[in-house]
Amino acid sequence: MSDPPFTVGIEEEYLLVDRASRTLVPEAPPAMLAECERRLAGQVSPEFLRSQIEVQTRPHRTVGEARTDLARLRRTIAEEAARHGLAPIAAATHPFADWSGQKATDRARYRALESDLQGVGRRLMICGLHVHVGIEDEELAIDLMNQVGYFLPHLLALSTSSPFWRGEDTGLKSYRLAVFNELPRTGIPDHFESAGEYRRHLARLVAAGLIEDASKLWWDVRPSARFPTLEMRVTDIPTRLDDTIAIAALFQCILSMLWRLRAENQRWRVYPRMLLGENRWRAQRHGFDEGLVDFGKGRIVSFAGLLDELIVLTAPDAKRLRCEAEIASTREILKRGTSAHRQLAVFRDALAAGATRPDALNAVVDWIAAETVAGL
Repeated sequence: MSDPPFTVGIEEEYLLVDRASRTLVPEAPPAMLAECERRLAGQVSPEFLRSQIEVQTRPHRTVGEARTDLARLRRTIAEEAARHGLAPIAAATHPFADWSGQKATDRARYRALESDLQGVGRRLMICGLHVHVGIEDEELAIDLMNQVGYFLPHLLALSTSSPFWRGEDTGLKSYRLAVFNELPRTGIPDHFESAGEYRRHLARLVAAGLIEDASKLWWDVRPSARFPTLEMRVTDIPTRLDDTIAIAALFQCILSMLWRLRAENQRWRVYPRMLLGENRWRAQRHGFDEGLVDFGKGRIVSFAGLLDELIVLTAPDAKRLRCEAEIASTREILKRGTSAHRQLAVFRDALAAGATRPDALNAVVDWIAAETVAGL
């Protein structure tokens, strides 16, 4: 078995808002999309809802290279949106928009999804971050998928950006996941003994006419249906570019660490989905505020302590993959707070200063829009 390439590619989804009203636009202007496609040459596409847009970096050897690519993509979308009085916001939910007024993009794939998912699909006014890491060997990809499920709540906790839904503070740091969980074939994937077992299960779904292909498996992590990669999908879209890069680097290094252990005839213990689901819920509900369960110790541990351990565990991988600075910056997320923490702070500070509730929510949109393009 050859060494995995561990290339990294990043997909981000944004919502488009009107700069004056701060509301979601009914759809991206065709002229804007056309100019984005011209400038970004296959790295941008419409998303399920017409008020969304998605960008994809090319595969890169390092997250530093991916950051340069992603900064260019964010900057270009922001420039073209501004020509139409719009702004992209990198947040997993809009603070006050109503999903019932949104329309699906008029493409065959999205029409089929809308028909299949019905009301569940119409609520998908959410955006995520997907990170692809190059692993060409199918058996290795399945083995690492089985093990990396343990760390998905850690990644989610660092990414949260969806505390609001339809103008309400939901009490969750990632309400996006609550919406996404309504879809079929979501969550932490089952354990598979081999790539062959995975393919047999997939083939049964396809043969029964339930799905067309593996792209309809919307798990938190999955073998990509399009690329020779393992794709992480559990995370909210971080508002700050550098948070996206830190999370991508951590996912890349965790996979490298698991591969390195495997080469030394060791492996991470695989825990049942029931247990992993508890940490997933804790991250969805609290972000990193209340810690996660260390199942080896059998108790809740502070997230800062878990992150410190993870940074030590992946140190050889961060050095080899040239992302030590990006991994270290995950500690900055804890100091500063995720987008969810900061959105809530902006909202509460505005109310405390005498703003009306609508004006406080508008202040949150303004903050997200500014942070989306900060540091590009």
